[in-house]
Amino acid sequence: MTPPPSRRTRASVSPSRWLRVGIPALLVLIWLVGGSIGGPYFGKVDEVSSNDQSSFLPQSADATQVSERLPEFLGDESIPAVVVVTGDGALTETQVADIQSLGETIGGVDGVQDGVSPPIVSDDGEAAQIFVPIDASGEVRDSVEAVRTAVQAALPDGLQAWVTGPAGFTADLVKGFLGIDGLLLGVALGAVFVILVIVYRSPLLPILVLLTSVFALCVALLTVWWLAKAGIFVLNGQVQGILFILVIGAATDYALLYVARFREAIGEGEKRWDATTRAWRGAFEPIVASGGTVIAGLLCLLLSDLATNRALGPIASIGIVFAVLSALTFLPALLALFGRAAFWPFIPKRAGAGIPDDLTQPVTGIWPRQARFVARHARPVWIVCTVVLLASAAGVLQLKADGVPTSDLVLGASEARDGQVALAEHFPGGSGSPAYVIVPEDRVAEAVTVLDGNDGVESVAAASADSPTGQAAVTVENGAPVFAAVGPPGTAAPAPTVANGDVLLVATLTDAADSVPAEDTVRELRTSMDDALGAGTALVGGVTATDIDSNATSIRDRTLIIPIVLLVILLILMLLLRAVLAPVLLVLSVILSFGASLGVSALVFDFAFGFAGADPAVPLYGFVFLVALGVDYNIFLMSRVREESLVHGTRSGLLRGLVATGGVITSAGLVLAATFAALGVIPILFLAQLAFIVAFGVLLDTFLVRSLLVPAAAYDIGRAIWWPSKLWRRGPETVDAPPASRSPRSRREMRARRDG
Repeated sequence: MTPPPSRRTRASVSPSRWLRVGIPALLVLIWLVGGSIGGPYFGKVDEVSSNDQSSFLPQSADATQVSERLPEFLGDESIPAVVVVTGDGALTETQVADIQSLGETIGGVDGVQDGVSPPIVSDDGEAAQIFVPIDASGEVRDSVEAVRTAVQAALPDGLQAWVTGPAGFTADLVKGFLGIDGLLLGVALGAVFVILVIVYRSPLLPILVLLTSVFALCVALLTVWWLAKAGIFVLNGQVQGILFILVIGAATDYALLYVARFREAIGEGEKRWDATTRAWRGAFEPIVASGGTVIAGLLCLLLSDLATNRALGPIASIGIVFAVLSALTFLPALLALFGRAAFWPFIPKRAGAGIPDDLTQPVTGIWPRQARFVARHARPVWIVCTVVLLASAAGVLQLKADGVPTSDLVLGASEARDGQVALAEHFPGGSGSPAYVIVPEDRVAEAVTVLDGNDGVESVAAASADSPTGQAAVTVENGAPVFAAVGPPGTAAPAPTVANGDVLLVATLTDAADSVPAEDTVRELRTSMDDALGAGTALVGGVTATDIDSNATSIRDRTLIIPIVLLVILLILMLLLRAVLAPVLLVLSVILSFGASLGVSALVFDFAFGFAGADPAVPLYGFVFLVALGVDYNIFLMSRVREESLVHGTRSGLLRGLVATGGVITSAGLVLAATFAALGVIPILFLAQLAFIVAFGVLLDTFLVRSLLVPAAAYDIGRAIWWPSKLWRRGPETVDAPPASRSPRSRREMRARRDG
């Protein structure tokens, strides 16, 4: 390491005072303009977002093809809502008449299309249902809420009503995401601010760090909004929430790394500009490498067949790009302007705590003590940590990540879920959420025969524009389809709607559309249709089919993407550390950490929270974030260790690197865990599970893997950790170091250098 330049040397190359103030001021102004433009877009995200699950499926999926063709048979694009009405017992004629009037009232609500069905009374006479077509091109949640308001206002005494069905669940899901703009950001930023105040004991520095994160998010959101507006990718509430949290957490982590370098320089007496340039040079490589690693991991999601996963990759990558830019331009500019005042009232001083070459000497401070503990007990430490992580990973066997019912997606109160329960008590469970089957007109009889022969199908009808209800019951007689007439005797039977030579059959399932038995029924129908009509002749779609296709695609995605993410990150680490063994060790530690996090999370989900299961994408998202972000801390640690090893040898350099980065990694881990935990305030099952997995995993990574496992294993391996780089071959004694570092003070130090 070259001795620091003298004050005269620094002064000779330092820019003028105007530039030292003008450059930071210009950078701050640029970010202020970008933030002021992007800030208002927080309220405009709904204009470019969608929460329709079928819009995220691959075009090749049967459910996608059916969804796209439904308007050809049903008229204007709509999503059905089901109004369920019950009384204290059997409905009276007066109550049925009142429900009839209720349907007429609903028909006049904004967002409700023509074709509200008359009340259909259940076989037990205790309930009635009304099918309400909601305009899918408008704001579904607003339309459903308007229907709910109208129903409650017009509902006679003695009756209860719920609005459920696909439109009802969509409305409840959208409502769950409403807290993203305000509540989520408020909780995340508040938690980060409290942690930063505790860490730095300064009222100003946490504000500067948060400004770095907030302005990065504003500019990222501005960019993402226009890309979504142009239709380049699909944006939904789930991706939006992850973007917010990821940018805040990552930008704050990168900011903490820069602050640590700047604080170190200020503590050694550097002036503001000199401290800024020194901190920037020291933080540039690990911040860019960390951001690049996260981006590389996220872009692997482009290999997904689900549009929402493909969208998350570039959207989150854009967020990381601006997080890196903000941490390397906006924050340095702010600290260059504020200087030591940013740390008031505790101005940094030269660090006194360190790790001596002679480990028998006393040490002070948490991290020097931990470094000495690792050095004295390296092998037992990494063995015990590995056993603990493996034992925790065994809980993965309890993880049920094969999908959850739609009714369980929203945590807390859900009128749609309550309505579904009431509906299932009096009607077939699949009422309001049928399976749709598109078949050629000349193969209708064969398709109806298949449907009628399945015990999971309650009734079959065909879409018919001639029928008052929009459907005509269909049966098969003498090998030909027969469509039932609606009306008095002698009424002509309605003809099915034919589009491009195809007919739409509507199959009401016996079981609830989001249940496992319903999924089994749809799988059987697809197989039977292919056997009876030929592969690809009939397309089976609907809510249940969409769930099946989504889950199958998610499972395929995680099987493909997880190994690729590991390989990409391994290659990046090899390039960064210029070694093979160290990157392999780091990736193995990340895999262990992820397995343990997922195992513990599975047990918590089952026995503490009582969740019904998990979406197949939860492990994939958890893996991408934990591995990519966990590697950040590996990079923070090992880049500093390599820097110290060039001067002090591997083992001594590792201990010094652990002491130097221990505080910043711990602070960064706490911040990142807090920001991801904030996702838990959004009452959506997917986000709550992801919040726990990532928050717990980050804490595990921070306090166990990065503080004990990796340093202990690397210390035990010694210089071979850098194989096959020059640092491994030459050893520290051949490194061009200052004279003082070339003259060992004792035989003990000489042996330590040779062994290190």
